[in-house]
Amino acid sequence: MEGSDHKSKKVAQWLMLGVVMTVIQIALGGITRLTGSGLSITEWDVVTGTLPPLNDASWLQLFEKYKTTPQFHLLNFDFTLANFKFIFFWEWFHRLWARSIGLVFAFGFIYFLAKKYFQSNMIKPLLVLFLLGALQGAIGWIMVASGLQGDAVYVKPTRLALHFIFALGLLAYTYWFALKLSVQPIRRNSGNQEATDKISSIRKWAWVILLFIFFQLIYGALMAGHKAANVASTWPTINGQWIPTGLLSKDQFLLNAVNNTIWIHFVHRGLAYVLLVLIIIWSTQLFKLQGNNFWVRARLAPPILVFIQILLGIFTVLSSVHIIPGVWGGFEWLAQLHQLTGMLLLLSVINILYATK
Repeated sequence: MEGSDHKSKKVAQWLMLGVVMTVIQIALGGITRLTGSGLSITEWDVVTGTLPPLNDASWLQLFEKYKTTPQFHLLNFDFTLANFKFIFFWEWFHRLWARSIGLVFAFGFIYFLAKKYFQSNMIKPLLVLFLLGALQGAIGWIMVASGLQGDAVYVKPTRLALHFIFALGLLAYTYWFALKLSVQPIRRNSGNQEATDKISSIRKWAWVILLFIFFQLIYGALMAGHKAANVASTWPTINGQWIPTGLLSKDQFLLNAVNNTIWIHFVHRGLAYVLLVLIIIWSTQLFKLQGNNFWVRARLAPPILVFIQILLGIFTVLSSVHIIPGVWGGFEWLAQLHQLTGMLLLLSVINILYATK
């Protein structure tokens, strides 16, 4: 039994390494978006694209390919080779890190398989994990391809949101799998009906909050894709209004919900306030329930993170008025921290769901 626990913890550590690498990968995706680098590499070379250009001729060849894109013709027509090298680096590094995650999982899988660390209950989750990783890579290329056609100067916001949500799904699934192998949930006492009812209530609230976080993260990605932060760089009102005009465009509702920047901005803010209220109420239940050391630490995270997340969101919006194209400044730092905290908030709710399962 002790040997089995040791093996499970080693596999869990491998998965946690994947979780950390995935968080970094999502953050690199944010940097790629903020620097406008996502369309700098026009081909999906899984193997040969691992190395960057190694001589001037290779750089010029890739720059010529970038010059055929709508982004260059309509937006970056004054780019020099030095400008291109800068945006190329971030997209290349983003893809390289994705390849590194794949290698870490592949070599880890081979190692643990050879050492017979895997148990029967791990096989199905591992297969799902690899399928999600492959799917995420495919969605990433579909997203990039959407910005290489017609008059697009950026990737389509809806595909950016899809790429982001699937990345978070992969992150959450890997994290849950690692918790399952390394952490004990709260032990339920069948004779204590009051504690059982508390746990059931906490789990119901957790699922509701997770649903709101899901939509909040989708709208965060749409905010990023449409660059909607500076359509209302004011707070607490939206351009002086609590309910801004122009929420409903002439488009059908679904198109309006994903294309109308003022609607996206309004919904993203509104969901933040709803989450704040829900998590404050939920936290009063969390602190009434006693549990193991994991639980004691886990219940602190959601209320702290939601406050930080909202503050970062406010400062990000206010700083958007100072955006300078092509220059990394305060807005970009705040936007990155805002995204990172959103990921941590998601994982903090996963903690609660796992602890009370």
